[in-house]
Amino acid sequence: MSAVLVAPLVAGLVVVAVNNTASAAPAAALSGAATDFNILVTEGASVESTVDAVRAAGGTVVTVNKAVGLLTVSAPRTGFAERLKSNRAATVSAVAPAKAIGHAPRTPVKPKRDATERGARATTASPAQARAAASTMDPLDEKLWGLKMVRSDLARTKQPGDKRVKVGVLDTGIDGSHPDIAPNFDAALSRNFTRDIPNDELGQIVDGPCEFRGCVDPANWDDGGHGTHVAGTIAAAANGFGVSGVAPNVTLVNIRGGQDSGSFFLQPVVDAMVYSGDAGLDVVNMSFFVDPWLYNCDANPADAPELQEQQRLIKTAVTRGLNYAYRKGVSQVVSLGNQHSDLGKPQPDASSPNFPAGGAYQRQIDNASCLSLPIEGPHTIGVSALGPSQKKADYSNYGLEQISVSAPGGYFRDYFGTPWHRTNENMTLSTLPRNVGIAEGLIDEAGNVTQKGIDAGVQKACQADGTCGFYQYLQGTSMASPHAAGVAALIVSQYGRNQGGEFGLKPDRVQKVLEGTASKTPCPVPPTVDYLNEGRDETFTATCAGTKEFNGFYGHGIVDAWSAITQGSKFLK
Repeated sequence: MSAVLVAPLVAGLVVVAVNNTASAAPAAALSGAATDFNILVTEGASVESTVDAVRAAGGTVVTVNKAVGLLTVSAPRTGFAERLKSNRAATVSAVAPAKAIGHAPRTPVKPKRDATERGARATTASPAQARAAASTMDPLDEKLWGLKMVRSDLARTKQPGDKRVKVGVLDTGIDGSHPDIAPNFDAALSRNFTRDIPNDELGQIVDGPCEFRGCVDPANWDDGGHGTHVAGTIAAAANGFGVSGVAPNVTLVNIRGGQDSGSFFLQPVVDAMVYSGDAGLDVVNMSFFVDPWLYNCDANPADAPELQEQQRLIKTAVTRGLNYAYRKGVSQVVSLGNQHSDLGKPQPDASSPNFPAGGAYQRQIDNASCLSLPIEGPHTIGVSALGPSQKKADYSNYGLEQISVSAPGGYFRDYFGTPWHRTNENMTLSTLPRNVGIAEGLIDEAGNVTQKGIDAGVQKACQADGTCGFYQYLQGTSMASPHAAGVAALIVSQYGRNQGGEFGLKPDRVQKVLEGTASKTPCPVPPTVDYLNEGRDETFTATCAGTKEFNGFYGHGIVDAWSAITQGSKFLK
């Protein structure tokens, strides 16, 4: 008899470990090495019946997300899917081999370095002291042109953020011990939904060696650096040290769904979405795009039937996850993407599938049936990226279909023809985990910035007790969306109300204020912009369509923290 062990995590999410014995399918009926499958249960059908059917078909259930109806199952590569679908009790809408389905745009695949867990150190202050401290600026803030562009420096004098407002970072993790993150980091509420993968079934290195027992990093750990950078832009503490974030007094929660390498797998991503709703988070930032498909299509003729089913499964599962979080009151802020494309007019895609490596092929993309996720999913606030001159960054996606607002993301090539062109300072400075700095050669083991780090503009700041923090420049729509997420957190702080014992503000109302108070910015004249002088080819040329009130480069405008907290009430009537 099979033993099923169920450990509840949140209301909609359970982890199921299954020990298959007598009920397993005969070994002769199945073949091939065990691989992971994603299984999507028909909406409204019994998840428990499907779990039983998986066992009967010879599979081992690893994880179940009951809210979405998504299972991860280990089973022989050949024969399992067919046997499962033939069982009427399964009520399965899709079965497909599991693949990486997201990628933090900047983080390369690389082995991890050996590391030891570090505890976060934070000083305790009264609420009044915290509010007073958060209304000030920090020493390195003079390098944060984005902070000034969104007018966080003004907004914090009136509303620096409310500790009750919780912002989730669905990314590669957060370094909760960073001295600019620790004061605002909620370790108890943070979760890591991933498990390190030293190498995949083809022998390709994914995350490198495991540093922690069980290959699960602590919830205050980040080996990629991407998530910590995002978190710092949202809510680095205004503590007289280092940098501060757009909303320097709100609470940061790590809901890690990304691997160290920057790849995102379906089950951890959807589990993190569901957790964000069940944990009562107010805002979630998602700065990743979907792999292995740049666009997930229903039935692209270039795709084999199995790959078509995989894409339909991804579309449905992510859509259910986004809907679940929205119904639970989560405002979901998403980067528009770095493919310098109009998302309403997709170009042919030759980059997918990009996992495993070497399998990509050319596909024509139908805008009606192909989605780039999560940005083209429901209830997302899409953010494009600007440089310090307010010019659309060359890499940023755009277009009238998905954009909501624009925000500073950094643009290294900005200010062509001036001494500011191609300088680090055109990018976005934010928090860097020490372990990542060492692994990338930006910092040495003694904590000194190396020549490579100096060239990259890495900054170091130390407190009187000798505690030091590090900071790096990055650019991308990944850096734009946390500016918008920080403003969204200030909106909840300013206008949120207690509802059923919980403090918050409905996502639609947050979005109305964010869009309504954004600084209206017209298309450039002429509306077609090339980046040839900046060294880009004609594929980067972009045309801005729309009016000053709403257009494809700036959406409803550049997010404005000061206007949001001083004029937002008119959009809530």
